[in-house]
Amino acid sequence: MQASRSALKKENPLGMDAMSSEEYASQSKLLQEFTNVPSIESAWLFKTNNEDRSTAMFSSSQPDLLANNKRKYILHSHIVTHKTMPLECHWSPFPIEMTGVSVVVPSPSGSKLLVVRNGEKGSRTRLQIVNQSHVEKEIHVDWSIHGPLYTDEWFQGISWNHEETSIAYIAEQPPQPKPAFDDAGYRKEGSSEEDCNSWRGQGDWEEDWGETYSRKGRPSLFVLDIDSGEVRAARGVTKPMSAGQVVWAPPSSSGHRKLLVFVGWLEHNGFQGTARKLGIKYCSNRPCSLYAIHSPFEEEPDADNASVGGSESVSASVATNLTPSISSALFPRFSKDGKLLVFLSSKRAVDSGAHNATDSLHRIDWPSDWKAEQQLSVTDVVPVVMCPQDGCFPGLYCSSMLPDPWLSDHCTMVLTSTWRSTEVILSIDVLSGEVTRISPEDSGYSWSALAINGNNVLSVSSSPIDPPQIRYGRRASTEDHGTRAWVWDEVTSPLTAASNKIKALLSHHKLSILRVPVPNPSDELSDGGRLPFEAIFVSCEDSSQKPTVLILHGGPHSTSVSSYSKSSAFLASLGFNLLIANYRGTLGYGEEALQSLPGKVGSQDVQDCLAALDHVIKEGLVDASKVAVVGISHGGFLTTHLIGQAPERFAVAAARNPVCNLSLMIGTTDIPDWCYAVACGTQARPLASESPSPDHLQIFHQKSPIAHISKVKAPLLMLLGEADLRVPASNGLQYARALRERGGEVKTIMFPEDTHEIDIPRSDFESFLNMGVWFKKYLKQI
Repeated sequence: MQASRSALKKENPLGMDAMSSEEYASQSKLLQEFTNVPSIESAWLFKTNNEDRSTAMFSSSQPDLLANNKRKYILHSHIVTHKTMPLECHWSPFPIEMTGVSVVVPSPSGSKLLVVRNGEKGSRTRLQIVNQSHVEKEIHVDWSIHGPLYTDEWFQGISWNHEETSIAYIAEQPPQPKPAFDDAGYRKEGSSEEDCNSWRGQGDWEEDWGETYSRKGRPSLFVLDIDSGEVRAARGVTKPMSAGQVVWAPPSSSGHRKLLVFVGWLEHNGFQGTARKLGIKYCSNRPCSLYAIHSPFEEEPDADNASVGGSESVSASVATNLTPSISSALFPRFSKDGKLLVFLSSKRAVDSGAHNATDSLHRIDWPSDWKAEQQLSVTDVVPVVMCPQDGCFPGLYCSSMLPDPWLSDHCTMVLTSTWRSTEVILSIDVLSGEVTRISPEDSGYSWSALAINGNNVLSVSSSPIDPPQIRYGRRASTEDHGTRAWVWDEVTSPLTAASNKIKALLSHHKLSILRVPVPNPSDELSDGGRLPFEAIFVSCEDSSQKPTVLILHGGPHSTSVSSYSKSSAFLASLGFNLLIANYRGTLGYGEEALQSLPGKVGSQDVQDCLAALDHVIKEGLVDASKVAVVGISHGGFLTTHLIGQAPERFAVAAARNPVCNLSLMIGTTDIPDWCYAVACGTQARPLASESPSPDHLQIFHQKSPIAHISKVKAPLLMLLGEADLRVPASNGLQYARALRERGGEVKTIMFPEDTHEIDIPRSDFESFLNMGVWFKKYLKQI
């Protein structure tokens, strides 16, 4: 018997009972079904000789749990449109796996492809130029020139010039040389390489941009000349500046020097203007401008510039600030005719201190032969919307922009933006400022544009219970379609094929978007702060008899949109209703509603979440005794607040990298300014400091979940990323230990390599598997 028990422990290292072990096994098998479905990362549309035909190329990814990384694929499709017949799609029979590929970028004509393979730290980066039949050229860039290319959504900028002879991009600047030592001490003129009789010290610490950018070199601008295979660094970019989002300016009318336009972030953005790089991931409130600079290959040789192959370097003029009158300029895009330079601005976030806010769109009329001394005026195209009328455009909320967002008229661009609880596709006439919603309005689906060709838009649509579906949008005559100017054809795609089991499990659920009145609005609130907010409700059959999971987004200035999410769909497939609350402070509802939250966290947002829950209970949609709550980051802040402030309302909870104690976080996070903004309001910016006053520390503690920990009753699952720089794991660990100290039930799982998102494939899988088992265990006991 004793041997049998020992064997059981070996087989069940988690110490589960038999019932939990069975649940763990069955849920892991189900979660694998969701994990296997690929995700579309990006897409491109290419013209053909036939105007009714176009070629689409898709980049997709799929988690590989065994290798603990993501597989990347390329898949092609030929799309044929008919005026009177349904759209036809002809797919390549199999996807091509791009092993070791970091990113691919087609040339403007579609005749060439840049393939980037970033090496490990200290190794060479490989750049391949591929034509339609073979690898035309391969360049190996040594670490002494630059490190890996930036391929994230923020700094990434890979741009082919118009002639397709050069490529500009952003890569890691090589580190400063480390001091060398040997048995005689410091080597003043030591060699660049270590040998068996010497070693290298650490040298001065170089600050990075925080979360997900740890130990990455400064984002810097480089240009590759394809014919020669030579890489040169742009000169004239000042040292305390990081570069990103580079594009080529149109060729000048005189054919003189070639220009690059890029976004520059100055690195002195700490408290009181001190030199510090505050975290930039998810933070659009970092000041930035558009700069113009000449291509390094247009300059005279200079012996000091580094290049691949030992070629001579180049001198350069100083980068010119194109947007000194505005505190933020992002995603520069030139119109196809080269006459307009359009960019997005997060000036409301920069000026207010909120980490995200309502965006605005601006235009510069670009001269055909611009010179550095020539001042350019900035024209407002789409201003910040403060308080939208019911059902009307709520403002721009864009986290990215397509590389080529233009329709064929050269003045209309297409953007994906948040519109309350949905994501929509907008067309914007950048001359008149007219904004039109071109994705359908008659559903709760979310839509996202993938690529544009002429007046055709390739997009994807989905809902929390409907996996992504590719759509092909085209302008239609108003005579044939009434007031609807766009027709969206469904594209049958192997990329978005969910398993039959998943479809069956989700087919019994329904989606609705609920409007929730603001509970007891105060007289001090702005008009926008009084407007109803929303909650996305995914209901099971007989929803009033099923348990409900309240899902809370982070930020707080972000949004849960009505798009497909593997994790949410997995929870729904387990038989849970989902109540996804977009409390005030969420993006997509106008600037006044967003700005109503800073200084009131832990109270206004908590009351909004309870109001959303009360709303579905009052409508008889859910069982009030069977409610779980989960959130990440600020959503975890709300989760731990709710189980402390309303302990009788929640049967069980889970928190992923939650903010539990602002007074602890202020000294450890990469965004200490966030702590001041959410707790003290934007008016506290002048008083913010790396050494908070006792009064501020008291405010931070009072507004933190840990102030209510003595009242917590719900069992809590704590999921933490040990490499998280945004909300360091010490925050969650302190809360879990304090809860256990008071006799509370808490389970903690630490993921050693994960940052804030906990998105390494195995970690993501294990975190949601444990969440499903945890919720089932405690909701079944009721």
